[in-house]
Amino acid sequence: MQPILQIDLTTGEAAPRAVPPEAARAYLGGSALAARLLYEALSAETDPLAPEAPLLILTGPLTGTLGPATGRFVVCGRSPATHLWAESNVGGFWGPELRAAGYDGLWITGRAPAWAFLWIHDGRAELREAPDLVGLDTYALQEAVRAAVGEPRARVLGIGPAGEAQIPFASLLTDHGRLAGRTGLGAVFGAKRLKAVAVRGRGRVPLADPQAYAPLRSRVNRALRSDNLTQTLHALGTAGAADYFDYLGEMPKKYFRAGAWEGAARVSGAAVAESLLVGTSACHGCVIACGRVVDLGDGVRRKGPEYEALAGFGPNLLIDDPAAITRLSALCDRYGLDVISMSGTLGLAFHLFEQGVLTERETGGLRLRWGDAALVEELIHRTVRREGFGAWLAEGSLALARRLGVEEEAVQVRGLEVPYHDPRGASGMALVYATSPRGACHNQSDYFLADIGQVEERLGLAFHDRHAGAEKAANVARHQDWRTLQNALVMCFFANVPPDDVAALVSAAVGEDYTVEDLLTVGERAWHLKRLLNLRLGLKPEDDRLPEPLLEPLSDGGAAGYRIPFDEMLAAYDEARGWDPETGAPRPAVRARLGLPPD
Repeated sequence: MQPILQIDLTTGEAAPRAVPPEAARAYLGGSALAARLLYEALSAETDPLAPEAPLLILTGPLTGTLGPATGRFVVCGRSPATHLWAESNVGGFWGPELRAAGYDGLWITGRAPAWAFLWIHDGRAELREAPDLVGLDTYALQEAVRAAVGEPRARVLGIGPAGEAQIPFASLLTDHGRLAGRTGLGAVFGAKRLKAVAVRGRGRVPLADPQAYAPLRSRVNRALRSDNLTQTLHALGTAGAADYFDYLGEMPKKYFRAGAWEGAARVSGAAVAESLLVGTSACHGCVIACGRVVDLGDGVRRKGPEYEALAGFGPNLLIDDPAAITRLSALCDRYGLDVISMSGTLGLAFHLFEQGVLTERETGGLRLRWGDAALVEELIHRTVRREGFGAWLAEGSLALARRLGVEEEAVQVRGLEVPYHDPRGASGMALVYATSPRGACHNQSDYFLADIGQVEERLGLAFHDRHAGAEKAANVARHQDWRTLQNALVMCFFANVPPDDVAALVSAAVGEDYTVEDLLTVGERAWHLKRLLNLRLGLKPEDDRLPEPLLEPLSDGGAAGYRIPFDEMLAAYDEARGWDPETGAPRPAVRARLGLPPD
C-alpha cells in the first residue's frame, strides 16, 4: 500500500501515515480496512460532528487499476444519522486520481478555522480558505474548485448546501453524479467546514505484478463486456429490472403500504430509455457504463435517475412522470441529499398526513397529496433550508415519527431509511436489512438478485425460493461476506466476474496468493469486525429487527399474502454467524478463528 495522508484541519498540518502490513493483508482495503484502522479511534463518546471525530477516505488494492469496475473508493466514520458505523461507496474518477497522487487514503480530523477546501497534488496538501464556495451546489462546486486551482483535470469531491447545513442524511458528490449517498457523511464534511477535496495525480497506480495483471484484467474485461447483466445495465441502467421487481412485489408503492400501482410501468428503466435517454456515462475504466445521460426536452444533458431514485420518487410517492422524477433526483444531487433517505422521509410524511397524524397545522398549511411532484420539490427546498415543516423533515424519518409518537410507522432500520427492495418480494433482504452494519442497506448485500436466481455456486451459494425462510440464512451470510470483500477491493457489485478471476486479480495486484476461500474469509472477518465496532458504539441485539410495516402482508401485487418468518430467519442467521443471541457479539471461537482484535 501507499501511505494514507493524515490531515488536521484545525492546524492545517498533513503527514503521511503507513498502514501496518498485517492489517492490509487481513483486510485488503476499502471499508474492510477502514473498519480496522478506525476500530481504536471510535467509541460511544465520539460525536460524529465534533472536530476530533475521524473521517477516513480509502481506496482499495484494485482501485484505478483498470480492472473490472474498479474505479471506486469509500468514505467511512461514525454516522450522524444512526450514530453507528458509517460507510459509503463511491464511483467516478476521484479514487484513481488519489492513488495516482501517491496516496491510498485520507485520514481527516479537526475543523477548519473558516470554510475551506483541500488541494492534493504533486505530493503536497494545501488547505485553502474558500468563503466564496459556500452555498454552491455540488456541480457548480466542482467547476469553481477546478478554476481556483487552475487545473481543469482535477477531480473534486464535495458537499452542497445540505452538507453545509449538517443535514444528517447529507451526501458527497463527485464527477457525473457519483455519490457517497448514505449514512450522512456529507454532514461530517460540513461540521469540519470542509467544502471539498480536490485531487490531481500524475503517477502510476501501484501493482505488485503488472506483467501478470495487465493481460488478466484485459481478459476479464472482455468477458465482462459480453455478460448478460452488463448488457442490461448498459442498455437500461440500474432500473433495468424495475418491471420485474414490480411483478414480484419487490418494488414498494405508497411508502411500502401498497403492493400494486398502475403507474409503476411508466417509471421503469425501459421507460426512461425510450423517452429521455441520450447517452451513457461510466466510472474510471468501466466497460459497463450503467450511468444514464438524459435530456428533458430543454437541450440540457444531465444525469438520469438510478433505480433507487426512480422507485423512491416514483411508486413510493405515486409519481409516474420520469421527467419529474429526474428533476427531483437531480435536485437532491445538487443539494447533496441522499435520495433514499429524502424520499423515504417524504413517504412517511405523506402516509402520516393521510392517516391524520400530520395535519396542515404542522405542515405550515401544506396539504400533502400523493403524486404531487411540485409539492415534493418544494418540500426538498424547505428541508435543506430547515424552513418550517422542512426542519422536521431534515431530521429523517425515525426522528419525524418519534416527534409524532408513532415510531412504529417509520420504515427504517437503526435510523437509516429502507431502500426500495421490499423484503416481502424477496425475503433474503429481511436479514440483509436487519443485520447490515450501517442500518437498512442493499449495498452490504444485494441478495434480492440471489432470490431471483443469480447465485454463484463457486462461493458455496445455493438457490432458495424468494419466499423461503430460515433455510436461506447461512446463504445470506455467505453472500454478505462476498459483497463485503468487494467493498474492500473496491469492486462494483455490477461486475459479474467469476470468483477465481477475482482471486487472480487480487493476487497479481498485491503480490500475495489469495484463494477464493481466502477472500471470503477477508469479507467474513470485516463483517464481524464492523459488528464489534457497532456494539461498542451502542448497538443492541434487539436492534436487529425489521420495521413493523414490513412484517405485515400486502393485500395485492406479486407478494400478496406473504408474511416474512423473521424470528425464525434471524435465529438461524445468528447460528450461522456464530453470534451469541444474548449479547449480539461473535462467540470467542469465531473471534479466535478470524484473528479479530481485542475489545
